[in-house]
This record gives sequence, structure tokens and C-alpha cells, in this order.
Amino acid sequence: MKKIITVLVMSTSLLSIEAQTNPENPLLKKWEGPYGGVPAFNDYKISDLKPAFEFAIQQKLDELDAIANNPKPPTFDNTIAAMELAGKTFTRINAIFGIYSTNMNSTEFGPVEAEISPKIAGLSSKMYQNKKLFLRIEKLYNSPEKEKLTPEQQRLIWLDYNNFVREGAKLDDKSKMKVGEINQKLAGLFSKFNQNLLAEENSQYLELKTESDFDGLPEELKNAAIAQAKQRKLPVLGCVANTRSFIEPFLTYSTKRDLREKAFKMFVSRGDNGNANDNNATLVTILKLRAEKAKLLGFPTFSHWSLTNTMAKTPERALELMEEVWKPAVAQVHLDVAAMQKIVDAEGNHFEIAPWDYRYYAEIVRKQKYDLDQNEVKQYLQLEKLREGMFWTAGELFDLDFKQITNVSIYHPDVRVWEVSNKTSGKVVGLWYFDPYARAGKRSGAWMNAYREQQKLDGNIITIVSNNCNFIKGNDNEPILISWIDATTLFHEFGHALHGLCSNVKYPSLSGTNVARDYVEFPSQILERWLATPEVLNKFALHYKTNQPIPSSLVDRIQAASKFNQGFSSVEAIASSLIDMKLHLAGDADIDPKVFERETLAKLDMPKEIVMRHRMPQFSHVFSSDDYASGYYSYLWADVISADAYEAFTEGKGPYDKAVAKKLFETVFSVGNTTDQGDAYRAFRDRDPKIDALMRARNFPLPVK
Repeated sequence: MKKIITVLVMSTSLLSIEAQTNPENPLLKKWEGPYGGVPAFNDYKISDLKPAFEFAIQQKLDELDAIANNPKPPTFDNTIAAMELAGKTFTRINAIFGIYSTNMNSTEFGPVEAEISPKIAGLSSKMYQNKKLFLRIEKLYNSPEKEKLTPEQQRLIWLDYNNFVREGAKLDDKSKMKVGEINQKLAGLFSKFNQNLLAEENSQYLELKTESDFDGLPEELKNAAIAQAKQRKLPVLGCVANTRSFIEPFLTYSTKRDLREKAFKMFVSRGDNGNANDNNATLVTILKLRAEKAKLLGFPTFSHWSLTNTMAKTPERALELMEEVWKPAVAQVHLDVAAMQKIVDAEGNHFEIAPWDYRYYAEIVRKQKYDLDQNEVKQYLQLEKLREGMFWTAGELFDLDFKQITNVSIYHPDVRVWEVSNKTSGKVVGLWYFDPYARAGKRSGAWMNAYREQQKLDGNIITIVSNNCNFIKGNDNEPILISWIDATTLFHEFGHALHGLCSNVKYPSLSGTNVARDYVEFPSQILERWLATPEVLNKFALHYKTNQPIPSSLVDRIQAASKFNQGFSSVEAIASSLIDMKLHLAGDADIDPKVFERETLAKLDMPKEIVMRHRMPQFSHVFSSDDYASGYYSYLWADVISADAYEAFTEGKGPYDKAVAKKLFETVFSVGNTTDQGDAYRAFRDRDPKIDALMRARNFPLPVK
């Protein structure tokens, strides 16, 4: 702290807070130890978060004020670079806060999150509304001297200027104040939405009371359901938790239609049960506040504001892409449902395929059409072997090596850590934390985090990234078997991690995954494609009992079936994307979520046998932050790019073409946001991406030119 006092003119408020803050608060301490310092998870307590944040927020504000009030004319170093260095304490604490929120949420943490989130939003608003700070940035942005700077420095000035303008730096004082108030209200509502959803997932489950209730379930799912019941101390044989990792395999394999229906309705009703955790009113308020904010910022709708810093640029372009894929996807669903209905009729049943039947009968069709049983495939998909396969792939493509370490603290016993280095030079480039299993207090789904960004401004700082999943933990000493879809997700999230680990830039704001939202999924989605390569399958898809590699005949059937059910996966995802976009294009219109969802999907001719992948009251991508609000389309947009990019390999020497991999590293994975993402892609592919590769990958008809 003394060092900061000698550099900055600190305000009375900061000195006051400093006097009141426990100097031994571990969250305020720099990360120490190997690798340039690592989080001291063993020392942190939830009760330390609030006082630590109060200090760190004020500290960052005072550091920014010192930059803004610098009497010397603005230069890149005393303004832009200085901003990059401001708020180090806050950045560290915020990383830990995010881990508590997503990986270790609890009844103790909930109120703390609700109180702190608006304060974090307030910090952001005060930064963007700092007049003197913006004037310095604006002067640099408009200065002809800017052309003498490096391209990376010019890009950072451009980014800072546009972020400030986008957040209202040019508004009058009254409007700025209103935007700040809205941001703080939204932060509180995001926390509420997230806590409500987590409460629904933790408290709801489907009881399995008799042996017949397990009919059709794979052995590992049956064992997990039994373990779940014991963990919850329920007087039943087993239970299915209300998370995607439990529900989707149950819907795929359970022969009990009545239980499938109960499981399905429980899952799609999260946050929509008219109880204390109902999210409908919360999401409506969020939409209203977003619409109000967009108008204050000079945009017709939140969608128009949100897409200003994306590759799509406008809602119209995003909608055009979604609608182009939507129609062939729906047509394919109708064909697939007809095949399923034939099976139902042949069984002598008298019902039409319902949403809780889709996965079950799709699996039967897959078996009949391709002689492919996912349970057979699963015997070869051991989580730990696939993790080794990911490491091997990263080595082949990007020359990375992974070594497990135990000399750093972890926040949960499930977490393991690897040191990542360049195989040729031996230089350490980062740490990779792996938190693979589902548990109470952990949000559902899978994601990547960066605890620390790679940068060279403040020394050669290596990144710290994590991958987080929700695989069902089996019995001790038994391998964890996962589905093909889960294996794809594993590779997807590892692609995000590699985007961070490969980063080689100077400034943290431009590092790793800090790119346009509809580009950030490109590195993750292209990496998915290496899972199905024979090299990975032959080396790492080993039978969990015999350790024998997956037979080539089974690999052939996997390849043949790779385009199966693409209609379903496309429709459920694009439906969510369209609803997201249309919600935010509706402006400040009064929305009844149930009516809006029903009527909008009806206009789209949504197949009745499918629901959106994320219904509105549980759509955490959109309502637990602004990150993907009006931007869920990004997955489809990025998949167009990734499908096109992968064909650069297949047009060359194959998936492990060293020259193409080197070009992908140099133009995409290592450059972060140091260049326009469209330019970055053209540098890799020598042209813009085309939708044709995606349509081929999904077995949809190519668009008419």
C-alpha cells in the first residue's frame, strides 16, 4: 500500500476506508508463490469479500482520478497504459468473487453477492462517466500522433474510446446519472435471477422409488442417481437432480414415459413455478431497464446498442443468419419426427411424439439407422483419457505441454491444476485449473474462466485459466464415462482455455478471449472438431474395462452418424437465439413472458416436439449478466466461422496440418483483440467466412446464391 501512496494522490475517502479495513484481509494481499503468484484459496473467507471490495473499488477509483487529473498532456503511457495498470487489487478480488458465484455458491454467499454486484456496476459507471478521463482518451483518439504508435497501442486507444462512448461518456450529466442507476439496478437483478435459478436446481429432483423406475438407464447413471439420493438423505432408491447433466441422459434412456415427462417438465420449468424463486417478474424488469438504457444511449433498442461491438454489427444481420439456418433445420426436424413416430406406432402405442419423447426415440432411430448405440460409444469415452486427448491435441496444434502440479492451493478437492508450457522452448505460458464435477452450489452447464489475463505491460505475466463442467461423479476408483455430446462440450470449453493460454499480447484488455462476443466462440467451436479425428479416437477413446482402442468400425459409424439429429440441436438453440433477439428488439413494450414465448414460437412454426434450449425464466446467458444479452446468436455466428475455418485443414493435409495450425495460432489464438476480428479471420483464411461449410456440416441444403 505504501508504494501506491507514493505514486498517487489518494483521496480522504480511500484513506478512511484503508484505516477501517483489516490489513490482514487475505483478499487484499497480492497473489504470492510460484508462477508469478497464485490465488491463496485456503485463506479466503466469504466474510472478507465485502470489506475487501469496498477498499479495492475506492482504490481503483482514486487511481483513475489520478490519471484523469494528471496536469501533464495525455500520452499513451500516462493515460491508456496507466488505465491498464489501475485496479490490480480489484481485478484479483473480482476473480475470486466470480469463483464463489459460479463454483461455490451458498446461502452465506447469496446476500453478499446481492450487495456487492451493484457496487461493482457502480465502479464501472463511475469510470465511464469520468469526464476528465474521457477527454484525455478522446484527445489521444483524435490525435494525428496516434499513427506513430504500434498497431496494438492504436487498437487499445480505439477500444477504450469506443467503450467509453458506448457506455455514455458523451451524455449529459443527468443522463449519465440515470445510466449509472440502471446499471446498478441491473446488477442486483442479475444476482437475484442467478440465485433463484440455483435454488430451483438445488432443491428440485425426481424421485426413483422402485427398481422399475431405473429401467433403461445406463449403469453409471443408475449409480449416480442412487448416490444422489444418499447425498440428499432421501428415503428412496434414487433421484434425478434438476440439472442438464442428469436430465438429458435420463430423457435419452429411461423407458418410463411418465417419469420422462415429470423430469422434462421439472427441468423446463426452472424459474417458472410461481414460487419465491420465480424469475418472470425479474426478467421483465431487466428488459425494461435495458430498453430504457438503450434509449438514453441513443439507440432504438437494446439489441441495436448491444451489437455495436460485435462482428454482426446489427440485429438485422444476426437475424438474417438465424433465419437462413432455421428453415432447413425445422424441415429436418419434421423428417426426423416422422421416423420416430413410425417406431411409436409400430410399438402399438397411441401417442404423438412429445418433447419428453424426442431424445428417447431419436436414440432408437440412431441405433436403427446407423447401428450406433451411444451407450456402446460411451464405454470408450473416459473423462480422464479424453482430457489426455485434449492435451495431446493442444500439443500437436500449438506445441503445448501439460504437467500436473500440486504446489498451488485449490478452492475444492475436485479441482486439479496443470502447468502449461511450450514444448519447444520449455517456457511456461499459464496454469490450467480443472473443476469437472457437478455439486451443490455450482451453477449448471460448462464454462471457462480467466483468473488472470496474460500480458507483458507489467512484466511477463502468464495467464491462469480454468475449465468448469458438471459431469456426474461416479463411485470411487471407477472411471467417469461421458456421452459424445459431453465429450464435445469438454473439447469446446478447452478451446476457450487454449484461446487464453496461447495469448501473446502486451496489454491485458486485449488479451486472450477479450474479443467480440460473436467471435469468442470461434476458437472453442473449432476445437470441438478434433474430438472426432481418428488420431484422438485411436489413442484416447479406450474401453474402460479392456483398455482397447475404439474399433475402426465403430469410428466409421460415429462418422456416418455425425450429421444425425442436427435439426433438433439447431432448432432448440436457434429458437433461444431468436427469442433472445426479439425480446430485446421489442423495446419497452409490456411483455408477458409466457405469452411472448408462445406467440413468437408459433409465428416461427416451432416444432411442437421441441422446446427452446433455454426458456426465458432459466436463460442465465441472457438474464444473469449482459454478456450474452441479445447475443445468444453468437454460437451460430461463430459456428459458421469455425466450420469454414476447419475446412482450411481438410483442404490441406488434414486436421493436423502443421502449416495451417501455425497460421491459426498466429492469426487467431495468439492475437487476442489486437486487431479487428474480421481482419484476423481474413488473415487466416484469405477471405471472409462462408455459410456453406456449416450447412454441409449439418447436412442442410446449401443456400441458393
